[in-house]
Amino acid sequence: MGREDIDTVCEVAGPAAKQAEDQGFGPCTSTFLVTFRMISPTQKKALRTATVDPQRVTMVTPDKFEMPADSVKASVTFSDGEIGSSTLEYLKDNWYITD
Repeated sequence: MGREDIDTVCEVAGPAAKQAEDQGFGPCTSTFLVTFRMISPTQKKALRTATVDPQRVTMVTPDKFEMPADSVKASVTFSDGEIGSSTLEYLKDNWYITD
């Protein structure tokens, strides 16, 4: 997200983006462009080097993890309202955001 690489974001968020589209939010390539505008330039820069604190991530099953917004460690703080929490699942030999 920090690089505003819409193709990569939509690939990683594919299952969740498809679910949102089915609920009437529109295609990923349109909806995430709005998200990009909601994040400040300082936050975007911070996301480029952000890491995840594994102690704040919850394993639901061996192939499904809940990653709250406060697990993202960056030079600026992100709230749940800014980047949200994510569910990551291992599907088809890769990790995807599913919820």
